[in-house]
This record gives sequence, C-alpha cells and structure tokens, in this order.
Amino acid sequence: MMPQGAAEGEDIPLEAAVDDQHAAPPPPGDAAIARLYGEPLTRLPNDLYIPPDALEIFLDAFEGPLDLLLYLIRKQNFNILDIPMAQVTLQYLVYVEQIRKSNLELAAEYLLMAAMLIEIKSRMLLPKRQDDLIEDAGDPRAELVRRLLDYEQIKSAAVAIGNVPQEGRDFVRPQLFVEQGLQTPLPDVDPWDLQRAWLDVLRRAKLTQHHRIGRQELSVREHMSAILRTLQSQRFVEFGDLFAGQHTVPIVVVHFVAMLELAKETLIEITQAEPFAPIYVRLAYSPA
Repeated sequence: MMPQGAAEGEDIPLEAAVDDQHAAPPPPGDAAIARLYGEPLTRLPNDLYIPPDALEIFLDAFEGPLDLLLYLIRKQNFNILDIPMAQVTLQYLVYVEQIRKSNLELAAEYLLMAAMLIEIKSRMLLPKRQDDLIEDAGDPRAELVRRLLDYEQIKSAAVAIGNVPQEGRDFVRPQLFVEQGLQTPLPDVDPWDLQRAWLDVLRRAKLTQHHRIGRQELSVREHMSAILRTLQSQRFVEFGDLFAGQHTVPIVVVHFVAMLELAKETLIEITQAEPFAPIYVRLAYSPA
C-alpha cells in the first residue's frame, strides 16, 4: 500500500514506508523479509544500497606466499620433493586473483611468488641447452623446496611453542593471603657477619694493648653475669658496645666466649636487620 501523494514508480523513503506500515499492516499472506524497529518489512526500499564488499567470507587465512603454497601441496598430498609445478602454479594463481580484487597491497607479496613459480615452470618446460647439460644446473625447484622445508619446520616449532601452557591464557597463578603475626620475626645472623664483627672488635682491642707479660685469671661465668646485667638495663645493645672497657685481648676473648655461651643456652639473642647492618644483642624472649 503506497502513502498518499506518492506517484507510481517514485522512490518511497524508508520513513514513509515505516509510517505506511503503522497505518496499514500487511496482509497475513505476505512474509516479512526483515523487521525495522520491531515492525515487519515486506519489501526492500527502492533507495536501499548494499555495497558489493559488504559481506566477505574467508574460508582460509594464510600468513604469506610460502604458507599458501605449502597448504596447496599438503592438501593434495603432493610429494614436496617432486612438486607438480603445473597444477600447483594454476591453483596458486587462482587464489592470487581472488585476493588481488579485494586487497592489492596484500596481493603484491603473493605476485612475487607467482612470478617465481611461473619462472620455474618455464625452465622445466624449455629444453635444456648443451651448456646446461655440461654444467648440470640441477633441478629448478631445489631452492623452492628448501625454502618450503625450512618454513614447515619453523611453522611446526611455532605451533609446538604455542601449545605450551601460558600464564594468563591457559592458567592463572593462585594468590594466597597469609596473615602475619603481631610480632615481627627478626632475621637470623649470618655466621660470616658475626665473624667480621668479632674480627673488628679484636682489631680495636689490639690497638690499645700493652706489651706486658702477666698471668690473669679470668672467669667465663663472671663475664656471662656482666653481660646479663648490661642487657637487663637496655633493650638492645650493639655488639661492639658489649666490649667497651675491655682493653686487653684475653679479656676480650673471654668476654666473647661468655657471650657465645649465653647464646648457646638461649639466654640472649643475636640479631641483624639486614646484611652488613649492625649486629645487636638482647635478652631472649621468654613467654609468660
């Protein structure tokens, strides 16, 4: 049904056709070819334009000329070492002609391979000259076969690498939340750090020593008690400060042995915040 004021054969705008459908619905016998804003559309507008390339279907996608050529060979179970150049070249040119119509820039790379195939085919069809027989030029397809075999190996390796599970594509790393305690654990002291600190104390003790020979009785227990008394009044004491006032090497050695005995009996703790940081000594924590 045409809207009023429209002459026969005149183009009807799509809006007018829609309004006309609202005014008079199509007969039940007419099948709707589409729906516009929920209303059935029984015929196409006269001014409807559909571009030629509005719908394109690509059945196979290739990554380049070698990929296409290898596909044609494997699809028909040709021997890659004895390629029938006539059949392969014909099929290759048919595909190149299809992509040349839609994408000229993409076809340029394929046209180069097409020229190479035609050259190989021509060299195989032409009779060999006497010079070629003497020099034994070899099979014209040899270079093409080598490139195809190399490409097939690289493609197979790429597929194998692609099948390796990848983070974010095939699996996700689990994340676990661990609640930390209220008391921050102190790192353990490396034995080499303790050795360097002891050598430094020993070096300073040698600077103040006197060249006097004498016998001195020293008690490890007395030095252990002195260290405990020092630590009771302070929370942390630096390793070198424990040797303050110990001027001779024997006293320093006994004081150091006393500190090691206290650490062995877990009465004191020797801590260090990070590598090469100062070493501190404190009383061992005893839970209530």
